[in-house]
Amino acid sequence: MTTSDTEAADAGGPTLTIDELAARAGVTVRTVRFYGTRGLLPPPVIGPRRVGRYDGEHLARLALIEELQHQGMTLAAIERYLRRLPSDLSAHDLALHRAVVASWAPETVERVSREELGRRAGRPLTDEEVDRLGAMDVVVPEGEGYRVDAGLLRLGVELLDVPLSPETVLAARTALLEHSRAAARDLSRLLRDAVAEREARDVRSLSAHMHPLVVQALLTTFQRSLREELREWLDTETGERPGP
Repeated sequence: MTTSDTEAADAGGPTLTIDELAARAGVTVRTVRFYGTRGLLPPPVIGPRRVGRYDGEHLARLALIEELQHQGMTLAAIERYLRRLPSDLSAHDLALHRAVVASWAPETVERVSREELGRRAGRPLTDEEVDRLGAMDVVVPEGEGYRVDAGLLRLGVELLDVPLSPETVLAARTALLEHSRAAARDLSRLLRDAVAEREARDVRSLSAHMHPLVVQALLTTFQRSLREELREWLDTETGERPGP
C-alpha cells in the first residue's frame, strides 16, 4: 500500500477496488472473490456506482492467508484458524499474527528473476525500489537475478512506502537483531534451567510447543512497549501532558 492508502485505511476509509486489492496482495481477483464467499474476508464497503471498496484489513487478511498457505495449511485449517481470531482485529493486529505464523518457518533464501521478484512482492517494482531493497539488505543481485529472503521481502516492500532512509532502516534492523538475540539468550537460559532434569524427548516437545508462544509474547510485548514510547515522544513533541 502507498502511504496515502495506509493513512486512509487507518482512518477507517476503504481505498482499494478489488483489482487494486488483488494486485497489491499478489493474488487474482477470482481468489479474492473466492475467499469472500468462504467468509475468509469481510465484505467490501459498497460505494458510488455499486463499486466495492477494500481497506488495510482486507490486505492484511490476504497476507495472513498467504502466510498460512506457505506453512502448508489446508483451506479448511485456515478457515478454522481465522474463525478463532476476534472479529474486530485491525490491520496492525493481523500483521502481528502473520509475523507469528512466519516465525514458524525456517529461513528460506531463494534465487529469483526480476519478474519473479515483482510477483513475490505483490506489485511491480521500479529500478529505484529494487535498489532500495538492496540497500536494506533484503535482496542481493546475483547474476541476472536476485537472492532474496522470502521472509523479509514482504516487510521490505512495505518499508518502501515508509519515509525513512535505507540507512535508518538498516540501523533499526541492527538494533532489533541485537536486542532480540539478547532476549533469546536470556529466555533460552531460563527454559534450559527449567527442563534440566527432563528427558530429551520431553525437552524437544516443550521447545516445539513454546516456540510460537514465546514469539507471540515477544511481539505483543514489543508492540505495546513501542506504542507507549511513541505516545510519550509525540506528547513531548506536541507539548501535551502524557496520559495515564
